Amino acid sequence: MKYAVVIERGPTSFGAHVPDLPGCVAVGETKAEVLVLIREAIELYLEALEEDGRPGAPPDRETPHRPAEAGFRPAAGPLGSTDGP
Repeated sequence: MKYAVVIERGPTSFGAHVPDLPGCVAVGETKAEVLVLIREAIELYLEALEEDGRPGAPPDRETPHRPAEAGFRPAAGPLGSTDGP
C-alpha cells in the first residue's frame, strides 16, 4: 500500500505526517532523513495495529494534492512513488 505523506520544512528541520494514519509522524534534519523515518513510522504504525487486532487503514486515494498556498508547499507524492516535486 502507498500512503500520501505530507512533508513540511521548518526553520531547522523537516516534519512529515500521514493523513490516513493519525499520529504517524516523523522529524528529521533533512528531507531525505525524514523520508526514511516516516517509512519506518508507517511500518511500525501498521505493525502495532495488527498486534492490537485492528485493521490497517487503507490509503485514501480520493484525497487530491492541494496546490501551493499560504504556508503549504507539496514536497512529495505518495510514499514510494516517483510523483511529486
